[in-house]
Amino acid sequence: MENKKQNGSIIAIITMMFLYAMISFVTNLAAPIGVIWKGAFEGSNTVGMLGNMMNFLAYLFMGIPAGKLLTKIGYKKTALAGIATGFIGVLIQFISGSVDGTTGFIVYLLGAFISGFCVCMLNTVVNPMLNLLGGGGNRGNQLNLIGGTLNSLAGTLTPLFVGALIGDATKATFSDVNPVMYIAMAVFAAAFFVLLFIPIEDPQMGKTGANTVFEHSAWSFRHFVLGTIAIFVYVGVEVGIPGTMIFYLSDTTEAGGGLQGNAAAIAGSVAATYWLLMLIGRFGSSFFASKVSSRTMMTCTTITAMALIALAMVLGKSSQVQMPVFTGSSFEMVTVPIAALMLVLCGLCTSIMWASIFNLATEGLGKYTAAASGIFMMMVVGGGVLPLIQNAIADKAGYLTSYIIPLAGVAYMCYYALIGSKNVNKDIPVD
Repeated sequence: MENKKQNGSIIAIITMMFLYAMISFVTNLAAPIGVIWKGAFEGSNTVGMLGNMMNFLAYLFMGIPAGKLLTKIGYKKTALAGIATGFIGVLIQFISGSVDGTTGFIVYLLGAFISGFCVCMLNTVVNPMLNLLGGGGNRGNQLNLIGGTLNSLAGTLTPLFVGALIGDATKATFSDVNPVMYIAMAVFAAAFFVLLFIPIEDPQMGKTGANTVFEHSAWSFRHFVLGTIAIFVYVGVEVGIPGTMIFYLSDTTEAGGGLQGNAAAIAGSVAATYWLLMLIGRFGSSFFASKVSSRTMMTCTTITAMALIALAMVLGKSSQVQMPVFTGSSFEMVTVPIAALMLVLCGLCTSIMWASIFNLATEGLGKYTAAASGIFMMMVVGGGVLPLIQNAIADKAGYLTSYIIPLAGVAYMCYYALIGSKNVNKDIPVD
């Protein structure tokens, strides 16, 4: 019986890891595809980031319902519903390529919005499940970091692949990325039928039941409230750094990074390297996450990230440097502004932040964990709001000036790690 239970847990963990990768695959379609729409609407960075905005806006509407769905129908059925929704969202995005002009853009935004429902539901499943399967604490954080490694792998390959398909951004059309749409729909269809036949036993969310009495709510915990703000900020930082960098490097005008030739493909490769560093950071940290606290990791990485972003803003393209970029099968050297190198290195810092914030914010919540997970997912809307604000600033004041938004966000996360993450409400009963 014990072996059967252990095998079931292993299957559940592997399944959650795979879903982690799918989340990143869907999410990271938006920024590189935004290069196409940016070109179609006279080079507006704000328009180019609207697909990303719609993808994350869905979290605002689906976060709490997803948490309730989780407690009502369980992990497996919620994941299946999310996968089916993802297929529909990608299908609508694919259809938008055959519709001309503004109407096609509106159809695309609808597809991006529906895809956002998918990643919200999947995120609601994988984070608390891995945390609980690991028994919470450092071990739960470790499993989420391993899952984040696969998430980063998908994040590395997606902009790389899309950037290669786009080629010359000034001539690209949505039909150029149809191969990505085909792959996405095939992956969703295969994942649905595989998961359908995998037995997954739902762990108890804080040991709640029909007779459980909730005297308070997750909002009663200060460290959770501040943690929801931290996750709002974090996702905006994580998406805004590489997303704006793609626009910056793809821009061959004086305002851009100074790249010539196949700038969109190079920008995709540089952004892919950012996600690759996130993969390396998550994979490397997973080896010691069971021994080093989330608070310590957050403190060190936020301080480093603030220094890197500040250097990028100050140094700009004052000098050109060569850096290795991941092309999908190998590394090659490309010449980029020194600011791009500083921003890419931020991937090592952001790699551990999601799992660490989730771990710190939900620690000690007990029976309030399920509701907290839904609220947490709602705040992922920051991944759409902050990059949109950042690119509105980029349109008015320049790309590098816009990085004041990620810089302020990282500063808040540093505060959360040092002070805000401490549970000062231990008197609230959670059993």
